[in-house]
Amino acid sequence: MKTLYIMRHAKSSWKFEELSDHDRPLNKRGRTDAPLMGQELASNNAKLQLILSSPAVRAITTATLVARELDYDADDIVVDDRMYGASAEELLEVAREAPADVDCMLMVGHNEALSEFANMLSPKHVSSIPTAGIVALRFDCDSWRDIARSNAGLLFYDVPKNHK
Repeated sequence: MKTLYIMRHAKSSWKFEELSDHDRPLNKRGRTDAPLMGQELASNNAKLQLILSSPAVRAITTATLVARELDYDADDIVVDDRMYGASAEELLEVAREAPADVDCMLMVGHNEALSEFANMLSPKHVSSIPTAGIVALRFDCDSWRDIARSNAGLLFYDVPKNHK
């Protein structure tokens, strides 16, 4: 069994016009929602063995805030440059390259590709993932190379609004 959590980065700030898209930080709501969703993952007994993040500041910050709530060492977050600007198909390839000994991982990235990626794998339709939203999928297979909609089950789809 493989478990994949797909998370959109938390709400980012547009306050700093001089920053590139890549360098935008989280805003106040984002800094609140990311740990909240980390707590929700903890309450769902998520035992993450790997966190993959886009290199964008807002994604790495989201991954770090979630990691803290799960006692996952933030230094162990793997930044994959391919996840920034990736298509759904490219995100699938990143997921399929996860180490064989990892059974549970979180991928933190960006919409619209992230929602398309979730729908590529989920047996039930998932609406567009809002900031800090998480789609949890479990696959009846032993290798990440084999993850597909045909062996997937939707565990949950959760958003910060559900907890406010």
